[in-house]
Amino acid sequence: MFDKNNAARGTPLWVAGDLNGFFGLFSNSLANFLTAIALLAVAISMPADIVYGKIVPATALAIALGNFILAYLARRMSVREDRSDVTAMPYGISVPHYYAVALAVILPTYISTGDWMLAWATGMVWNFVEGVIMLIGAFAGPFIKKNIPRSAMLGALAGFALTFIAGNPIGEVFTTPYIGLVCFVILMVGWLGHKRLPFNIPTGAFAILVGTILAWVTGYMDPAGVSQVVENFNVPFPSLMFGLFTKGFAYIAPFLPAAIPLGIYDFLESMDNLESADAAGEHYPVALCMTIPAILTILSSFMGGVFPTIIYIGHPGWKAAGARVGYSILTGTVILVLSFTGIMALATAVIPLVAMLPILMYIGMIIGTQAFSTAKPRHMPAVVLAFLPYIGSFLTSKISSSINAVNEALAAAGSGLSVALGGVTSGNTVGVAFSTLSGNGVPFEGWQRLSQGDIIIAMILSTIVYFIIDRHYTKAAVYCGIGAALSFFGIIHSGSFGINVSPAVTIGYLLAGAVLLVMMVYRKEDNVLDPEVALEEAQELGEA
Repeated sequence: MFDKNNAARGTPLWVAGDLNGFFGLFSNSLANFLTAIALLAVAISMPADIVYGKIVPATALAIALGNFILAYLARRMSVREDRSDVTAMPYGISVPHYYAVALAVILPTYISTGDWMLAWATGMVWNFVEGVIMLIGAFAGPFIKKNIPRSAMLGALAGFALTFIAGNPIGEVFTTPYIGLVCFVILMVGWLGHKRLPFNIPTGAFAILVGTILAWVTGYMDPAGVSQVVENFNVPFPSLMFGLFTKGFAYIAPFLPAAIPLGIYDFLESMDNLESADAAGEHYPVALCMTIPAILTILSSFMGGVFPTIIYIGHPGWKAAGARVGYSILTGTVILVLSFTGIMALATAVIPLVAMLPILMYIGMIIGTQAFSTAKPRHMPAVVLAFLPYIGSFLTSKISSSINAVNEALAAAGSGLSVALGGVTSGNTVGVAFSTLSGNGVPFEGWQRLSQGDIIIAMILSTIVYFIIDRHYTKAAVYCGIGAALSFFGIIHSGSFGINVSPAVTIGYLLAGAVLLVMMVYRKEDNVLDPEVALEEAQELGEA
């Protein structure tokens, strides 16, 4: 427990590295926040008074409180352990969810009802459901942590980081390389090359400043956007929205099959991120930490928020950048100020997103490095395997988006374009596209199966290989059984729940488990169950 006699001990509330960490974490949080806002305000044209007046302040409050609480836990740990190098866990909104809630919940509800208030209410309930699932997961977290190898968890985390965290940003960077690539190189010079930049400006701030100047000088940014924001400027505050919130329950049922696996995804990602900190020597209480995003997400939903919040990826990167506790406090404070003063809308019009996206590339690089540096050499194949479901998921999402875009174009263009494309219409686009892909050696069906529950699939497959490497064939078979059970009910490898919804995958897992059980009894003298013995054997074979 913290007391005044310990006040001089532990990590200071502010160190020089916190400024660097702040610009990094803040830019990361802001980039995600601005993207989420853009999906609502721009992509689906949700009214600005709802987006900036209600959703933004509710989400900002959850982000800020999460950063404050995690900073307190870091400070408490540093005092208890008499350390001065403890780094707080980063915190922000969940990346996959803002695509899901905007495009797969709010927009369909609006299309079916024609009422933005009901669409918003459905998004609020979706957010609430995600928080409840995360709360349940918080209590299951320690059990999962005990039974899933670290290599599998960090491998799954790295797979997500390199595809969804860094994959889209690097594409955007090379879409506008005269801004993005310049910012990326500045970040690498400062954060990986450890070179001091002009006037000792923190690396993240310097990169964003240079990127913003380049964007405005080259005409990349539109002054009209700033004028429009200034004209509609207002000061929003969050408030409880129970009346509207309850209306959303009438429309949430069709979206629950997707809400459950995404909620599971969130608590697993938070758990993986805590494992990442654990690998760096900072052992946060798993159950306690995982209740934080669950409770704050639920609170946000009551106030109009539609975006779940989670413990963020990136702890090792901010720790390496010298950040400790203050960066988290300052990030939460600035996010709060920007949102509660209406400046968040102005920031979207002034700062180019492409100048901030290289920061996400850096995070992906650091998390990928950690997965390999903490794994024993013999387990690296299991780490690599954990990347593959995310690659399948990434490819599937891009292909599906492209097919949907063609479908919309056909619907808008009418019969003329259909004739030009050989009879393809908005009604048969998907079938024709999938048939064409399959006929040209693109295994879309397999990638799609990998994308449905990718984080769970990544950890299961990686764990199976992990135990095979250590010759724990029975344990590997058990995880094949878990994969079979989850696929049988559609929790993984399927887009909907049910009974025996993915028979081919279920049978595959069961047969794989049977093979492993046979291997357990076949030539038992070859089995080495002690991982240390297996390591010694691997080293001997390597020397030979």
